[in-house]
Amino acid sequence: MILAFDTYYYDGKAKTVCLEFTEWNQSENFKIHTEIIDNVEDYIPGEFYRRELPCILSVLDKFDLKNIEAIIVDGFVYLDDEKKYGLGGHLYEKLNKEVAIIGVAKTNFASIEKDKKSWFRGESKKPLYVTAIGIELEDAFEKVEKMAGEFRMPTLLKEMDRLTKEI
Repeated sequence: MILAFDTYYYDGKAKTVCLEFTEWNQSENFKIHTEIIDNVEDYIPGEFYRRELPCILSVLDKFDLKNIEAIIVDGFVYLDDEKKYGLGGHLYEKLNKEVAIIGVAKTNFASIEKDKKSWFRGESKKPLYVTAIGIELEDAFEKVEKMAGEFRMPTLLKEMDRLTKEI
């Protein structure tokens, strides 16, 4: 199974959506897991993971890690070329390095150049950025590249983003 996570913040709350699917090119017949948490931490620049990681881990408690091929997060695995952990790296550590983590970001993070790949999907003028840990970057990139959809965002990731904002 493959899991993808995103969290939306509003009124001191966090709504985390997890999509569960089995094939990288899947665009339908996926499962949706949702959780809302009150009293989330404020955003601290450079420490985004402190806010989002507890939300992801809370939903992940419902899964057996042995059944997870990879987890996709909305963001970066590394924040710089010295491999300072971003959300994905911190999640990898919390999961005892047992599950591959793939970061897919819509916005470039200028401090990292070596361990990320970018590409333009469809006719988009803006690329997506992929980082990974627990899996070779090239393998992670190929998996995300296979994801269904003709626009910038793969269909499932676009759907996940939409679901997080539904209140």
